[in-house]
Amino acid sequence: MTSDCLLCIAGATASGKTRLAVKLADVIDGEIISADARQVYRKMDVGTGKDLDEYTIGTKKIPYHLIDIVDAGRRYDVYQYQCDFQRVYQDIVNRGKTPVLCGGSGMYLEAVLGNYALEHVPVDEEFRKQIAQYSDEQLIRLLKQHKTLHNTSDITDRERLIRALEIALHSDHCQSSQRTSEFPLQYKLFYVFFERSVLRERIALRLQQRLQNGLVEEVQSLLDYGISSEDLCYYGLEYRFITQYLTGHTDYQTMVSTLTIAIGQFAKRQQTWFRRMERKGFELITIDGSLSDEQKLKKIVLNCDLCDDCLNSDLSD
Repeated sequence: MTSDCLLCIAGATASGKTRLAVKLADVIDGEIISADARQVYRKMDVGTGKDLDEYTIGTKKIPYHLIDIVDAGRRYDVYQYQCDFQRVYQDIVNRGKTPVLCGGSGMYLEAVLGNYALEHVPVDEEFRKQIAQYSDEQLIRLLKQHKTLHNTSDITDRERLIRALEIALHSDHCQSSQRTSEFPLQYKLFYVFFERSVLRERIALRLQQRLQNGLVEEVQSLLDYGISSEDLCYYGLEYRFITQYLTGHTDYQTMVSTLTIAIGQFAKRQQTWFRRMERKGFELITIDGSLSDEQKLKKIVLNCDLCDDCLNSDLSD
């Protein structure tokens, strides 16, 4: 196993993949590259689950990348992520370290592991003027004419819907997702899997913990910072539902119950995405989420032939 082989820890939300990736990076002297579409944003910590304390083991800080790189309120897309990933990956390899890619954003993972030659799709103001009077239903019908809707988050928010349509129309012209870039990767992709009933329990518990740790206050601070409620809804379920609560559109208990259900549905879509990647030819090595972290690490390192070179003795016994 050479240092330029990318180790990937993927899984749905609340699957414990970050903690596992950090422990792996610790035993192989690696560095984490985040593949989370929301953790790129500054000032959005609790709602995106950054859990930056997890990147410290004892007194050792595990280096991480592509977290807190964009101001809240801005847009960040898969093309920008791929460019940033390639830059960070090459830097880690050049320093003789092993990169560990960790995240649940399937689109980001697929783009970098599949070496898709993406292109920057600028905002088309003229096109947006043309469709300004279209209803959401009309936009969805138009989008379905140009792509299969694997990612249903594309249609739950009007701004996301318009952006997805903009990208789909651009792709029709250049067929960018069918080409590959000149950035081939050697990688091992490990998928942490929980049964959905167990995952739902983990999601409910984690949401309660985040609410206790200041999630509502974080969303309020972003509103106070000047980010509009419409923009906040773009940044994911927690920000959308809590913004609705803070702006008086729902009560607290209803917000918590509907948000819990929505996150569970999102996790289901994540699992579907990873299985679809497998059908497309990506090799996923499934790891039972109910195993201890030590047992998971053993499975990872055995699949990577790392035992002799990188493991601490207590894991290689």
